[in-house]
Amino acid sequence: MHQQKLGRLGEALAKKILLKKGYRFLSQNFRSKFGEVDLIFLDKETLLFVEVKTRIGSKLGTPEEAITPWKIQRLIKTAQYFQLKNPHLTQDCRLDVVAVQFDEETEKLIYIKHYKNITL
Repeated sequence: MHQQKLGRLGEALAKKILLKKGYRFLSQNFRSKFGEVDLIFLDKETLLFVEVKTRIGSKLGTPEEAITPWKIQRLIKTAQYFQLKNPHLTQDCRLDVVAVQFDEETEKLIYIKHYKNITL
């Protein structure tokens, strides 16, 4: 499966499960000079900045292993920029990750996990 197609599929699955949890969708693929936030939601009075990591097979490690301290810092800077551009929204926020893993041979979904507040 092509990398961009895989990423879009992972984001679509993540968006679906977060909507089912009752979160209100605000934006997708928000970009700044610091990087990109895949999904932005509102959970009551908290902004959720969501990084979606999708992997097929385990050659590159698990999706969770792709969330490095460097990546977290770039996500935080991008989230801060979003807040600066949207001062009417709450300033209470958190950074979540949705990990999506597919089987390498069958390309079937193995798991999808939502990790809340990964910066603590």
